[in-house]
Amino acid sequence: MSSTVNIHEAKTHLSRIVDDVAAGAEVIIAKAGKPMARLSPIQGIVRPKKFGLLKGKLKIPEDFNAPLSDDELSAFDGR
Repeated sequence: MSSTVNIHEAKTHLSRIVDDVAAGAEVIIAKAGKPMARLSPIQGIVRPKKFGLLKGKLKIPEDFNAPLSDDELSAFDGR
């Protein structure tokens, strides 16, 4: 998402523009209609997380939450 604002608008609304850029927007500042500078987020564009990408591709065993055996427990704590 990119938008263009003139210098006067950028000075007037700098705080809002910085918030928009921090949220992932790119803003171009123009002088007399000519693009002069580009503001972009430092850590890249923030993209919404997409849940469910692996749905149907993973299988969780029925005993996933079952208690561990004594042998398995001893492997963790060195008994």
